[in-house]
Amino acid sequence: MEFGTIIEAIGEAIDVIGVIAIVVGVLYAIADAAIRGLRRVSPVYTRFRRVLGRAILLGLELLVAADIIKTVAVTPTLDSVAVLGVIVLIRTFLSWSLELEISGRWPWQKWRDARGGAAATDPDAAERSAAEAG
Repeated sequence: MEFGTIIEAIGEAIDVIGVIAIVVGVLYAIADAAIRGLRRVSPVYTRFRRVLGRAILLGLELLVAADIIKTVAVTPTLDSVAVLGVIVLIRTFLSWSLELEISGRWPWQKWRDARGGAAATDPDAAERSAAEAG
């Protein structure tokens, strides 16, 4: 088997794993929300959005990695590198937007806010303390 073919197959496998990660994450988020709703454990919606967003983020990261691997596998041309650059930019923007939606801060703000305690670094801490108080 030729090296380029092997790398291409690895890229395709990572693509499939990325899609599976998103699908499994969506199913898990739905099941988790349904169970929490039936047990009346709150908050259901915010946790659903956070779990779903994390699954999508993981899937996007894997899909970006697969695109990079597949682009390197073939002889890179200016066109393929430009297309890869656009894909990575779009997926990076989506990842940052999802991170902002999930945590309420930009990815680079986590390090600065880390001195603020558990609530600054653990998005579940605020949810747990609210559930314990209420």
